[in-house]
Amino acid sequence: MSTPSIGWMEAIVLGLVQGLTEFLPVSSSAHLRIIGPILPSGTDPGAAFTAITQIGTELAVLLYFRRDIARIVGQWCGSLLGKSTGSNPDARLGWMIIVGSLPIGILGLLFQSAIETYLRNLYVTASMLIAFGVLLGIAERIRVQERSIGQMRWRDGILFGFAQAMALVPGVSRSGGTITAGLMMGYTREAAARYSFLLAVPAVMASGFFQLYKSWGIAGPVSPFATALATAVAFIVGYGVIVGFLRIVSSRGFAPFVYYRIGLGLFLLGLLHNGIIAPM
Repeated sequence: MSTPSIGWMEAIVLGLVQGLTEFLPVSSSAHLRIIGPILPSGTDPGAAFTAITQIGTELAVLLYFRRDIARIVGQWCGSLLGKSTGSNPDARLGWMIIVGSLPIGILGLLFQSAIETYLRNLYVTASMLIAFGVLLGIAERIRVQERSIGQMRWRDGILFGFAQAMALVPGVSRSGGTITAGLMMGYTREAAARYSFLLAVPAVMASGFFQLYKSWGIAGPVSPFATALATAVAFIVGYGVIVGFLRIVSSRGFAPFVYYRIGLGLFLLGLLHNGIIAPM
């Protein structure tokens, strides 16, 4: 049985990185995958650690959007009981979130082995950072930006869901994929970002608790205490990032994140090419 090699100080760093990057379209899983091997322990924290710490950031979403979520859940439950109709915007949004969560759940289970092994290759991560950075830049340039969340159609909900599922590959970014899809479908920056946050809640919470259950009592690279500490840090930092990100999006757009993604991907390819870090 292996002994956990990532200590509590490194866990704080990883939790900070998770909180800073989860809601930005830059891929939190890519950052954790990159930073792990360059910490003193030199250890990849693993897919389970990434999924569990994302519980912290999703708790930040639940806190920040608590009124929106309570209203959506209330109207969705009302539609089941016949107290509200399917045409109610909040009830429809509840159904859209459920439908949009199906692709990542199904694909995550089907390709779980690949997600936890060879898709964590840093060459894959670097390629996805660059490719989806370019796509986000294109979406930002061609956007129409007229549609709100209330105008979402069933087709859009399904497309958002498949865009979110792409984030199963480190480097794509959950928010980056869904925001890019939203911009290409004509949604405003704010609408695409807000829906991205709401859509992530069921999938991320389910994935996090599944990994927590699966890894319970099994020694891994990160101890339970360090994982809990990183999750708490991710929650605190993530809440602040939500506030700042929504302000940046409304005023400056996504161009800074496009340049950052491409630059980070090229930098990572340079590190790999020179043998400074190993791809696996």
